[in-house]
Amino acid sequence: MTLVEKKFNQKSAVSDWMTPNPTTILGDTRLIEAYNLMKENEFRRLPVVKRNGELIGIITLSDIVQHIPFFPDDPEVEVDLPVMTLTVQEIMTWGPETISPGETIQEAAELMLEAGVSGLPVVEHDRVVGIITESDIFRLVIESWSM
Repeated sequence: MTLVEKKFNQKSAVSDWMTPNPTTILGDTRLIEAYNLMKENEFRRLPVVKRNGELIGIITLSDIVQHIPFFPDDPEVEVDLPVMTLTVQEIMTWGPETISPGETIQEAAELMLEAGVSGLPVVEHDRVVGIITESDIFRLVIESWSM
């Protein structure tokens, strides 16, 4: 085994590359609030949880944009459109693919590829403990090439 292979295998668990304790959102949150949260924090996806923290879905920025073609630049501006009352749970993906923290990056990448998604909630005991995205996997690839 080469040094690169050895080092890669030492840090190949999802837990080594995921973003721990990601921001989550409740299903009854209005879409405009989810959109503003994503824009302010530069998120592209948010795990959706029940009040007890159990994962029920995921919502992406592209999900929101597909349902609502525009948002005001000023979050204080209320737009009198029926669509502005939509909630996250009305358009989110229910029961998304997930992965556990102990699984490998290879398993995460294969699952993302098969499911056609760019990120996975990392779940342990029905609770979101992290999120792993294609950007995290790219980071691993770049780091392994620089060894």
